[in-house]
Parts: sequence; C-alpha cells; structure tokens
Amino acid sequence: MFLVSACLGWQDYSLQEAQKVLDIIDRIQREQLVKGADDIRSVVVTEKEFNAYVAHRIRVEKEEVLKELRFKILDDNRIELMALVDLRGEELPKLLKPEMVFYLGGTVETQDGGVRLKLKDLFLGDQRIQPMVLDLVIFIASKIQNTEPSGIEDWYELPYGIKDIKTREGRATFYY
Repeated sequence: MFLVSACLGWQDYSLQEAQKVLDIIDRIQREQLVKGADDIRSVVVTEKEFNAYVAHRIRVEKEEVLKELRFKILDDNRIELMALVDLRGEELPKLLKPEMVFYLGGTVETQDGGVRLKLKDLFLGDQRIQPMVLDLVIFIASKIQNTEPSGIEDWYELPYGIKDIKTREGRATFYY
C-alpha cells in the first residue's frame, strides 16, 4: 500500500529546504550556459527538500485546485504521491466530491527531454479507480485555471537542462 500519509490543509514545510531546491534550479540554469554538450553533471535532491519546494510553489502560486502534493521517493524510479484536490464551488459529476485525496504509485520515465509517470496504482481515498477519473479532475482543473488539459500519463517537458532522473529511497538525482 502507500507510504505517503495524507494531511488535509496546508502542508507544513521548511522555507529553507524549499530554497535549497530553488538554488539548485538557478545553478542548473547558469551552468547550462557554460558547460560542454558532452559534459553531464548531476545534483541530488532529498525527498524532504523536494516536498518543501512543491509545497512552497503551491502556496506562492496560490494554486486554486491542487492544495497539496506530497511525494515518496523510492528505489528504481518508483514514486508514490498524495494529491489533495479542492473543487468546492464547481459543478461536478456525481462520482466526484468537492475535496478529494488521490494516492498514486508508479514509475518515473524520462525520454527525449520529457518525463511521465507510468501509473501502477491509483486510489481516490481508499477506493481503487481508473485513470480516466483523475484525468476528468485534471480536465476540470484546466478549465478553472484556463490552461491546456492533459492526462496523468502524458509526457511533460523536463525543466530546462534536465536530461534524466534516477531515484533511490528518499532522494532523486537529476542529470543535466
């Protein structure tokens, strides 16, 4: 089962831990300007730092729908996620509730400058669900935020300069 624990409401996080990741992102962007094409570098981010960074972004960007996203980083590019979604005030299909906690498990895949989650497990609370339910929530959120809809298993562009991601228990190594 899932190792990520749910915590409704704002996740407590360390601004200092979030700042470490922001500094790493800045360093990667600066180093892209001076490194050679064959010069591969790496940086390690701990699970705690990454979760603090995500919580900080959710708070600073005043995210309307995604209220909390917490990662459990496991070996062999496996991850588990807990996502708290708030759709209060929206007209929803009967199968959806205004506040929902999703648990996801799968493998992070990278290829050609892209990243995706190859989904293995998906739960809404303690009920196993099909990916199309979460895709529907993502679609509703995209309409609220006036963004392009996507799906949970879609490919997404990696941040500038990142070539690959490898995980070990509690940490992710980003290659750039």
